Amino acid sequence: MKYTVSIQPSGHQIEVSQGESILEAALRQKIIFPYGCQSGVCGTCYGKVLEGEVSYPDKFPIGLSESDHQEGNALFCKAVAESDLVIEVAEVKQKVALEVKTLPCKIISLRQLSHDVMEVMLKLPETQGLPFLAGQYINFLLDDGKERAFSLAGSSNDEGYLELHIRHIKGGVFSDQVFNQLKEKAILRIKGPLGTFFLRDITRPIILMGGGTGFAPLKGMMEQLIAESATEDIYLYWGVRAKEDLYHAELAKKWAFQHSNIHFIPVLSDTKEGDQWQGRTGFVHDAVVEDFADLSNVDVYMSGPPIMVESGVEAFKKQGLPKEQMYSDAFEYSDDALQSMKG
Repeated sequence: MKYTVSIQPSGHQIEVSQGESILEAALRQKIIFPYGCQSGVCGTCYGKVLEGEVSYPDKFPIGLSESDHQEGNALFCKAVAESDLVIEVAEVKQKVALEVKTLPCKIISLRQLSHDVMEVMLKLPETQGLPFLAGQYINFLLDDGKERAFSLAGSSNDEGYLELHIRHIKGGVFSDQVFNQLKEKAILRIKGPLGTFFLRDITRPIILMGGGTGFAPLKGMMEQLIAESATEDIYLYWGVRAKEDLYHAELAKKWAFQHSNIHFIPVLSDTKEGDQWQGRTGFVHDAVVEDFADLSNVDVYMSGPPIMVESGVEAFKKQGLPKEQMYSDAFEYSDDALQSMKG
């Protein structure tokens, strides 16, 4: 059985097969909804059901409250059509159409950047590239059928190579393998590029706000902005617990030193006794609020733990940031489910 889904305000129509998520059907038919984790956690694919009924046959998504569901809101990465539908969602216009591929890749280097972050460099097959937009992510396809998602930390200029920043998660099977078992020359399978977290047209100042390894996709974005000689002011806020967690602080300082329009603001939430920290402290979104009384003429890109992204969304709305100038990628650290575990 198939259902017809009409999409507002674009007027597009798609067909959805029984049991297929609305997001899957849209992507299959080259209609791009905002999406991130594809596991019902990050909330990026949030929209409204104007007519018809949807269900969640796997389980009710973590990122949607029962009251939201009752009010007709939905997460389309998990929502399945139970009738013809009319939905409302802001479609994403990509500058280029990117093909999602499944490819083998080889680990060419493993470099520990901090006590719990590993830089993993992958080499793609000589005959196959993987064009992507800075900020997107890939999935590792594991032998047990599960997948693990990690943001790409490089720019699309690094042809043939992919850079990842993988955090060691306590009890995490895959991250344990990365830190303790995987070796150079190991062959892995990946799928990508995925996600709609990437830079839009640059017409106003930009705030990049990351938490922990949420720095990874922002690094790729920053490298793209530098390569394109962006002239707008760029503010990079990086929130971590302690000084040791600023695993690429020197690189960020270098960007700010070499480019007068780039400003780097590290923020520590739980300084250690030996940090001798003279910089900003507290929550990273609070630092943005302190610096910007009016966010109405700024684009904000947020990447990191859900609590950081959610706090930023609420705080920045109060500072006048329009919803359409707010882009986010929330990481959920779980080793048992595909939950945008990008780092």
